[in-house]
Amino acid sequence: QVQLVESGGRLVQAGGSLRLSCAASGRTFSQSAMGWFRQAPGKEREFIAGITWSGGITGYADSVKGRFTISRDNAKSTVFLQMNSLKPEDTAVYYCAAMTGSYYYTRVPGGYDYWGQGTQVTVSS
Repeated sequence: QVQLVESGGRLVQAGGSLRLSCAASGRTFSQSAMGWFRQAPGKEREFIAGITWSGGITGYADSVKGRFTISRDNAKSTVFLQMNSLKPEDTAVYYCAAMTGSYYYTRVPGGYDYWGQGTQVTVSS
């Protein structure tokens, strides 16, 4: 069993930055690929970023490439999402997710075993 708790979401002005954190419980974090997703009202949940369990490989959606950075600290069982140059269209609930026992992440939400409760990010224009 893995529990994921996101934090760091808040209201921010366009052009600003935020750092989201996702703290994981359980002993399988270091052997789990991780992903960040977001869901805006009336839209489907979309892949934002993924990271392998070693942290050596990352991937991003085109919409955030060059602005967002995913990273992880396995010693602290935490994955981060640094978001820079935020835009109003980044407004959404952000979720982290874990693929236990998998080295590589997937961009498909159904591939993840565990999800956090989400944290709201609102970007004002």
